[in-house]
Amino acid sequence: MTTLEQKSKLLSRWLRHRPDAIGLEIDKRGWVDVAELLVKSAGAGIALTQDELMQIVAESDKQRFSLSEDRMRIRAAQGHSVDVDLKLPVKTPPPVLFHGTVQTFMASIRRQGLLPGTRRDVHLSATKQTAEEVGARRGMPVVLLVETFPLLRDGYQFRCSDNGVWLLPNVPPKYIRFPDK
Repeated sequence: MTTLEQKSKLLSRWLRHRPDAIGLEIDKRGWVDVAELLVKSAGAGIALTQDELMQIVAESDKQRFSLSEDRMRIRAAQGHSVDVDLKLPVKTPPPVLFHGTVQTFMASIRRQGLLPGTRRDVHLSATKQTAEEVGARRGMPVVLLVETFPLLRDGYQFRCSDNGVWLLPNVPPKYIRFPDK
């Protein structure tokens, strides 16, 4: 039996990275028809009901999913590796944002800055606590501070996903305040 948590993880995988794994087609804005998702999920051997899907969306601790106003379509809020344009508006961020990582990546970040890796954007958090939680998923967290005014001054545009994650294509090292060693 697949738990709701496992189903949520599968949804993230399908809606962010591998819609082809169950034969889904994501439109250019990241949306998938809810009815199609339920049918394709069942076809892949994962029984997912409409009620379970709505519960996952409502109770997701990180609000990873967005429903259209009519609740007929669903998409991942951010974190895609597939080619989508969420059409998130440009917004002015708070003066400071945070990024959670682990020590393993620090040398690379000091050299290259924050890069999206397999995703489309770098993810930044509005709170230090959230960044710590993100970093802790991979080990002892290291929290980096990003002052946003210099980035704005130099022409960078910030977008904010429906669940409050701030997105940028990259953050060069000169804009990152690193913790003391």
